[in-house]
Formats: sequence, structure tokens, C-alpha cells
Amino acid sequence: MDVDVLIIGGGAAGLMAACGAAGYFGNAGSAQTTVVLEKMPRPARKIMITGKGRCNFTNVKSWNEFSPHIRTDRNFLHHAFFNLTPEKMIEFLAEQGVESVVERGDRAYPASYKASDIVDALERAATKAGAKIECGKEVKSIAQEDYTVTCSDGTTYTAKTIIIATGGLSYPSTGSTGDGYAFAEDLGHSIKTCFPSLTALVPEGYKDNHSELGLRLPKGLYNGHIDRSLPLTALGEKLCGCSLKNVGVTLTNTKDTLRTEFGDLDFTDGGIEGPVGFTLSRDAVKSILHGAHLRLIIDLKPGIEEARLAAKIQAPTEEGKNNMPGILKKLLPAGIAEAFLATNAKLTKPAPKALAKALKEWTFDICGFVGYERCVVTAGGVDTREVIQKTMQSRISPGLYLCGEVLDIDCDTGGYNLQCAFCTGYLAGQSAAKSILRKQS
Repeated sequence: MDVDVLIIGGGAAGLMAACGAAGYFGNAGSAQTTVVLEKMPRPARKIMITGKGRCNFTNVKSWNEFSPHIRTDRNFLHHAFFNLTPEKMIEFLAEQGVESVVERGDRAYPASYKASDIVDALERAATKAGAKIECGKEVKSIAQEDYTVTCSDGTTYTAKTIIIATGGLSYPSTGSTGDGYAFAEDLGHSIKTCFPSLTALVPEGYKDNHSELGLRLPKGLYNGHIDRSLPLTALGEKLCGCSLKNVGVTLTNTKDTLRTEFGDLDFTDGGIEGPVGFTLSRDAVKSILHGAHLRLIIDLKPGIEEARLAAKIQAPTEEGKNNMPGILKKLLPAGIAEAFLATNAKLTKPAPKALAKALKEWTFDICGFVGYERCVVTAGGVDTREVIQKTMQSRISPGLYLCGEVLDIDCDTGGYNLQCAFCTGYLAGQSAAKSILRKQS
């Protein structure tokens, strides 16, 4: 089968690439073909689990406020962002019948809070524009000389242009198994080392016998990986389910402070997560892979200085309540108080200075992280210096375009990653279609 624009991967970037390419052909009154090959039974499986099924699909911050949340080369995304801004993405979905709401932190969700509405809208838009989505088509190879794509079922496609939109390695159960890195490498591209980002950090003593599954592969890719399925210890059970609001969190190694954040944090069956935990995880994972020993220090009372906190603790308490559990119940929510006490066994007496210090510096040694099985996004990927930022076209292999998570692009949590997938995919699709029509004119 001969195809004008062949898109490998039917996730966020791939479906938007289909909308961009087929839409461009349609607006030009041209009958060129756009085909999406998706190896899973349905497209966009990963979007379905985004935001715990609620789908925080973009963030409506302006570029100046959005770009600091990009953890790689910000300039690379400048053109794609303005070609499809968060506001344009919201308008795009509204045209497909999906209204949006914006919550704290400028996070945009479908008004229904159903990720399936976003998936249906993207699929509907691509099909309406004229793209054909073929599921159950696992690509096995791409021939560099003529862009012939061979699938595992023996089907072949010969394409004028190819867009690799296969995603990364995170949540492999959704189909993200790193195929695109191998395809890009075969076509001459360099791959920057990949590692899990926006993932759970595991405190020492949180998981049972984690060292038995700590894998050490040649490049240290999983050095520090602690499988999420491992059971919790007694300590982990006490902490799991606790949520902290508006706390200060600092990540340190043996010598330096790596990053400090303020916000919300959760203890889960994986470890330390939540918005702040995820934001710190990228620096943490990268440091662990380089052999660093890390600590996470939580300031449970960031709004009050340690000396004032000690004085507050020292103030007279109700008769019979002048004991550690009683004091902590006045300072912390009940669930947190119990977990805090379990991790500070030496605090048997209400010594004001010692307790104030412990509340300001609740410290956890970090022994590892949850890997690709449950991380939100993959850091690393195709070197963006080998991709033209104004078109997403390869500088190495003419006719090849790359977009989404397969590129060395990753951001903080909060809708930033999906927005980058949408806008790079849309630009890649438009650029591929434009190049074909230009050659024909």
C-alpha cells in the first residue's frame, strides 16, 4: 500500500499528527492519504489513564510561564507551542464537542473529567479530517532507502513521508515499549539516555526486600529501580495513603541541595508521589543513576520559623494531654501524626526544640524509584539537535518527522507533557503534508 503520510503510533502525538496532515490536505482540496498504524487494539491507551482517568490534557499558562516547566531544551518547542497553543488546543477539542474546565495551577481538564472524551475527540477529529486509523498493526522495521514499513502481520506500506510518534517507555502495558527509539536509531538518529521521570521515589524501609529485585544493567539504566509490585513494610503501610498539603520539600545529596519545591505530596503504594514528589523525581532518578545517595526533607510547617514553633509546642497543654501523641494531634492531622511518630522513634518525650526541628526536617533516605512500569513520562530520547524545530523534520533522514515522547522532551507534571505531545504532533503532521504538496506543485 502506498501512503503519502504514514504515522507510526496512535497516541496523543500520533493522532494530532493525523489531524494536522489530513486537515492540511483537506484544506488544500487534495486527495493525499494519511494513515496511522497503532499496534494496540485501540488508539491512545495511555491518554485513558492520564490524571487518574480525569485527563489533565494541557496547561493554559503563557509561554513565559509554561516554558520553565520544560526540563529539556525549551527553545526547541517554541515554534510548536505557538503553532498550537493551549488555548488553541482547548478550541480544537470544543469543535469536537468536548468542553474544558481550568483548575488550580492552570490545569485544563475535560468538563466531564473523563479521559475517554479526549480520546474519542482526537480519534473523531482525525477520521473526520480524512485520516485512516489502523489498529493491531505493529511495525517491525522501516527500510531507509524507500521508507517501506513492514508490520508483524506481514503487511507492508511504502510511504512518501513517515512520522514516528510511538511514545517512550512509560506504562508499557499501553503499548509504549520504546520501538520508536530503535526505528530512529536505524534511520541514523542519536538517542539520549532514557530514564523514568515523574515517578514514585521509594524511601529506605518502605518496600519489603526491595534489594532482591534491584536490577543492574550494563549502562545503569535500572540501577535503583524498585518494582512497584513489591509489598509494603509495616512502615510503608503506616505512610501509604497519607497526603500532605502545602509543605516544603527539599531534595539533597551528601553535599548539595538539588531542588526545593512547595506544594502537595502523597505517600502511595509506590512511594512518595503527588505533584511535588513527581517534580523532584526527575532530578532524583538522574542522581541515583549516577550513584548519588539522596535524602528528601519535608518541612511540615513551612509557614512558621523553628524557634516560634518550639515556643508554641512549649505552651501549656490541656491536663493529661502533655504527651507526644497529644501534642502531635494538635499540630498534624491524625493520620500524619501517627506516621510521623513511627518514623521518629526517638521522640518519646515532648522536648519542644527537638520536636520543632523534626517537624521542620522530616527526613527520608531515598533508596530507589519506581521504573517504567508506572512512571508518567520517559526522559531522554531522540536528540532534538537532529530535528528541525520549525517543522519536526529530521535533519538526517529526509522525509522523516518525529514528535512527542520519542523525542528528548519531558516536563513537570501539570498538563505540560501532553501539550508538548499535541503541539509537536500537530506541527509534524502539517509539515509533512506541506512538504508533499510543495513537491507536487
